[in-house]
Amino acid sequence: MTATEWWRGAAIYEVYLRSFRDANGDGEGDLKGLIAGLDYLAGLGIDAIWLTPVTPSPNFDSGYDVADYRSIEPKFGTMEEFKTLVAEAHRRGLKVVLDQVYSHSSHLHPWFVESAASRTGARSDWYVWAEPKPDGGPPNNWLGRFGGYAWEWSAVRRQYYLHNFLVEQPDLNLHNPEVQDEILAIMRFWFELGVDGLRLDVVNFYMHDAALRDNPAARRNDVPANPYYLQAHVYDRSRPENLPFLARMRAEADAAGDRLLLGEISCDFQIERMAEYTAPGLLHTAYSFELLGPELSGTAIANAVTRAGENASWPCWAFSNHDVVRVASRWRATGRPERIKMLQAMLICLRGTIVLYQGEELGLPHSDVPRHRLMDPEAVRFWPNHRGRDGARTPMPWSQQSPSLGFSEVDGWLPAESAHQALAISVQQNDTQSMLAHCREMLALRRRSRALKLGDWELISAGETSLIVRRRSDGEELVCGFNWGDDSIRVPTGRVLAGKAQGEDLAPDSYVIADCSIGQ
Repeated sequence: MTATEWWRGAAIYEVYLRSFRDANGDGEGDLKGLIAGLDYLAGLGIDAIWLTPVTPSPNFDSGYDVADYRSIEPKFGTMEEFKTLVAEAHRRGLKVVLDQVYSHSSHLHPWFVESAASRTGARSDWYVWAEPKPDGGPPNNWLGRFGGYAWEWSAVRRQYYLHNFLVEQPDLNLHNPEVQDEILAIMRFWFELGVDGLRLDVVNFYMHDAALRDNPAARRNDVPANPYYLQAHVYDRSRPENLPFLARMRAEADAAGDRLLLGEISCDFQIERMAEYTAPGLLHTAYSFELLGPELSGTAIANAVTRAGENASWPCWAFSNHDVVRVASRWRATGRPERIKMLQAMLICLRGTIVLYQGEELGLPHSDVPRHRLMDPEAVRFWPNHRGRDGARTPMPWSQQSPSLGFSEVDGWLPAESAHQALAISVQQNDTQSMLAHCREMLALRRRSRALKLGDWELISAGETSLIVRRRSDGEELVCGFNWGDDSIRVPTGRVLAGKAQGEDLAPDSYVIADCSIGQ
């Protein structure tokens, strides 16, 4: 690790800005609210905050449909307030990582308005346009992530445009060098404002197959709620054409100095894809959805982390984020604080950079958002077979106060979850046995332990309900054991740093981190 690799082994906290803290009373989180919460975040012991999109957007997809890449959404605040946020975060020793959406823009972005107006304009080739089939149908069989075909007809151009997500999110044509140059200029803009890194939304969707070949059918024995998963997406995402552009992006980040490029490998569960995208000269680190699935499996976790190490990549791991069911609900830990603490400890023991999602330190369960309050387009379209992502995005519970648990003085853009009331920050803040206190202890342990932050990973044993690993660095050797089964398991002994064990026995829903260095 060098001075310019602050991100290696870092603990990054994802701030979902719309739901973090509302300072202006409009029911949506904002920059002033985040600035007011920086002491809380610094007190956790994290290294950086990842901030979801702050740019202007019509909010068809909660800010991931960008209408202007170089300014601040007025509901969130002003550019001066953003500069203040960066300065105040840095004053507290926190890096700032900003979400950037380069795969697609809003259909209201001036670029798309111009591109859609004519086949011969200056930006006519800035988006992906294609002729219809002779029968008038779309050019191929590609499906959209949120349902239907990934193509929308333009009566003006008399062509289809590609949208891997919503109709309101047309795909940029990153095969076009002019578009690439513009994206690099946008990166420079934010780096010059002091941003320490960029989280690259759906980075594997940047390029498409220029020949527009049909996707083959996926190999599966069921019919999912979303037909998107009936295809093997070999031509519309994760294309090798991505890699040269990622190299240009890395060169831009390196030229700016101590900057991070963190990629999201979306809808692609291959560890090898993470390694491909984080090869020398490409992204610094990336995460996929390997550990964001429905089942807690020690075998699966061990397999993912081990394979990432074998591929010589530096991975990034998360148990929750704004796109999936919260880990407390997904891995059956709701109302089980000891299991929550075990999961917190497991995350900090993984080899790689880790991401803690907003509220995960409190043990928040997934929210049950009533149908009439749903905002997520995926939830609206596939109700009730798929409840979408709103349940992970409800307001942060700062206190037990109504109407929004201290998030706002008014009802929030999503309703506050009543089950979060007893888990509010004000309830846990001064309780030394709380999940919040435990999370702080775990992050402090990772910060002072080179073995946990940067060390080698050696698997001792793994089962469906247990995991035991060894972390080593510079003479420090730690054994980390986790058990969520029905029976006790055996773990090697050592000086206990965290958790508890009865001799060599580790009880259900418990963990131990023991120092087994020579001389201990």
